[in-house]
Amino acid sequence: MQDKTHPQAGDPVVQIEGVWFGYDPARPVLRDINLAIPRGAVVGIMGQSGCGKTTLLRVIMGAYLPSRGRARVLGRSTGELDRDGLYAMRRRMGMLFQFGALFTDLSVYENVAFPMRENCALAEDLLHDLVMLKLEAVGLRGAAALMPTELSGGMARRVALARSIALDPQLMLYDEPFTGLDPISFGVIVRLIRELNDSLGATSIIVTHDVQEALGVVDYAYFMAEGRVIAQGTPDEIRASPEPFVNQFVNGRADGPVPFHYPAAPYDADLEVASA
Repeated sequence: MQDKTHPQAGDPVVQIEGVWFGYDPARPVLRDINLAIPRGAVVGIMGQSGCGKTTLLRVIMGAYLPSRGRARVLGRSTGELDRDGLYAMRRRMGMLFQFGALFTDLSVYENVAFPMRENCALAEDLLHDLVMLKLEAVGLRGAAALMPTELSGGMARRVALARSIALDPQLMLYDEPFTGLDPISFGVIVRLIRELNDSLGATSIIVTHDVQEALGVVDYAYFMAEGRVIAQGTPDEIRASPEPFVNQFVNGRADGPVPFHYPAAPYDADLEVASA
């Protein structure tokens, strides 16, 4: 189903063309992936655990290079970049890791300040104002002096989000951003993803297996299974997909292409063995 034209295709920020990748050449993780992510969109890459979503995210950020095909990100082909070129490309990205990945020995303020200190030569008063601006954007300016151990899970995720937008990225990457959040924190993160993407004029990619949650915020989605894109479309098109696996996954059905029963001998044969 990958020949379907993206409704906003044109000047894509990320373009993946015929990409294959495998840690072992005999066992590819990604198989002939094609996708285009337009500027300004929030796009989901969805599917069950182990289907290749996070591997695809690492290809997009240039951590892995395709075995075949091409990954073009922010106007550059990752396979043609040297180390300095890759670092320059990544400075135009923001990354929200699955559990935040805050530096535990640094305060909230210093966590957000860290990428600015590493990449910019800023006067301390300007740095202070920028950190406070980012924390205000996620509603945590009052928590600047706290340590990560003093934060709830939802607060820690918001601090990590403030850090990820510290350099005003053009491309935001989210790796399972909804994992482990209570309903209030989930609602906050969903709203912030949408608002920050639009206010920054950025483009966002959300990698997740939380399909129902993600479909409420994305503009377009790619659905993966066994290393391939098996469906794509708007949230309404994904919900109505006739693809059996997508239908089972989106609706949370216990049985379907992913069976409830693990393969086994006939039930009566096992009963006969037990009674012998």
